[in-house]
Amino acid sequence: MTTEAEGLTLGAVSDLVERKILTDIVRIFRPGEPVFNEETGMYDPGPDVVIYNGPGAIFPDSGPGIVLHLEGQAHVDDSASQYKLHTPLSAPLASRGDTVELTKAADLAALGRTWRVLDLGQTSTLAVVRTTFLDQNTQAVTP
Repeated sequence: MTTEAEGLTLGAVSDLVERKILTDIVRIFRPGEPVFNEETGMYDPGPDVVIYNGPGAIFPDSGPGIVLHLEGQAHVDDSASQYKLHTPLSAPLASRGDTVELTKAADLAALGRTWRVLDLGQTSTLAVVRTTFLDQNTQAVTP
């Protein structure tokens, strides 16, 4: 006699994580094409290209290890402020250099902070969310 194993499916776990953990709203964007300004004769930054605006969560974390060059200098992307962005698997992949902004969060001190995407999101056979390594941009606190 056989019995079927009962338990959660990956889809059910993903749904639970999205409802209970991905409760902030994040915006992932990159600079748009420059626009020629006829008055100044210069190019101005174009409007941002938003690639994702939706549920997510940002957690402090350690990221990829330090990479040393032969001459002993730290790799250009080494960061002291490593974070991870978690988004639904349905969210598009962010590219290296994209910007992530927290636009809605329970922690008001986190609103408006931005991070730089260090690399494409991680992949896994058993993924329930998309995970992307970030480096927090320099922030200034005003009194």
